[in-house]
Amino acid sequence: MKLNRALLSAALASVILSGNALASDNTITFMGEVTDETCSVSVNGTDAAPIVLLPTVSSSTLSTPADTAGQTTFDIGVSGCTGSPAGVNISTVFVGNNVSAGTGNLVSTGTASEVEIQILDTADTEIDFRDTFTGAGDLTLAAGETDATATYTAQYYATGASTAGTVQASLQYAVSYQ
Repeated sequence: MKLNRALLSAALASVILSGNALASDNTITFMGEVTDETCSVSVNGTDAAPIVLLPTVSSSTLSTPADTAGQTTFDIGVSGCTGSPAGVNISTVFVGNNVSAGTGNLVSTGTASEVEIQILDTADTEIDFRDTFTGAGDLTLAAGETDATATYTAQYYATGASTAGTVQASLQYAVSYQ
């Protein structure tokens, strides 16, 4: 996925998710980015509709609020970059599609209850999706480099005593060049 499509998707989601932007008037806002550097973006090496599979865990491991289980890493990568002579900072941008107002985690649309998906950044700090997340230079390219990878973690997060069932959540991703 090229920057333009990914960034535009994240920007569009951000505008759609902010009800104030659409409710106040009849203005259409167009957003994009022009940069000296361009790259292809992938998740775990897949550039279209990536899926991160978490392991199956017992509901007994998620029996108390704030219990976590099933930590699974995934990589956001850029490749085929033009190799700027000065180097460039590239940051991962995430926007949650269905976010818990209480925790900032991704709400599951699956059949299990009392379970959310929590994402940890490259420093293993929980990401709060109540705001757009930007990974502040997590994909920095030195002069002449053409690819980089940042590793994030997804895990189950209990909001109470979980019940058995499926867990599914999603977010949109893009990269931003500085």
